[in-house]
Amino acid sequence: MANVMNLLLNKYEIFLIVLVRVSGIFVISPFFSSQNISNTVKVGLTVFISVIMTLMLDIEIKALEISPIILVIKELITGMIIGFICYLFFSTFYTLGQIVDMSMGFGMVNVVDPQNRIQVPLMGNFYYFLALYILFGINGHHVIIRALADSYKFIPIGTFDLSKNIAFFLIEILAKTFAIGFMLSTPIIISIFLLDLVLGILVRTMPQMNVFVVGLPLKILIGLFIIVITVPIFNSIVSNLINIMSDRIYEFLRF
Repeated sequence: MANVMNLLLNKYEIFLIVLVRVSGIFVISPFFSSQNISNTVKVGLTVFISVIMTLMLDIEIKALEISPIILVIKELITGMIIGFICYLFFSTFYTLGQIVDMSMGFGMVNVVDPQNRIQVPLMGNFYYFLALYILFGINGHHVIIRALADSYKFIPIGTFDLSKNIAFFLIEILAKTFAIGFMLSTPIIISIFLLDLVLGILVRTMPQMNVFVVGLPLKILIGLFIIVITVPIFNSIVSNLINIMSDRIYEFLRF
């Protein structure tokens, strides 16, 4: 313990700057930024990860001529962008849930997300938390921490430059996550469309049938059935999404 404290005292400047970048992750990334986690736990985990990185990584300050305020801002933005990329990919499940809710007739139903304290789609909340459970089950959170550690190889302290290319890059990721969410929802969309087509034919042949009374429960039933049979493959979906997320994070680090 004494050796650890001596090393930290020798590297206290590096430790403080590493702490800033790590804090950026905890501001916006999935789960780590959850408001359900107490601030004490967040601060403790942030300090713990910062201590480990300071002691284990070969980190040097190569930009001493930069103003301390500018240096802190750069480090904070670097961590926040990594966390924001993670958040964008996990927002895919909110997009998926919103489309599924609209198809099944749950478009007006929202629940309060205790993590962000906002109203989110019913099925979006289900998919999001299911993805989080799978994330920790397959150690996907290690990808975020590993990317944070590797960020010092690609973006040394004080060398980050915010450019319009990064903004376009984030917009591209946002568009990609929406496209992925839409593609994941296609089985339910196609199933509900075929059901609407069948109900339309039945209404033409049996005008006395109340399509609203029959159609809404059928949409919910078929939607839930599709969700149940697709849950077993959700593990591979989340795994592939984490791999894409990791590739995008390292693509940002190589800018």
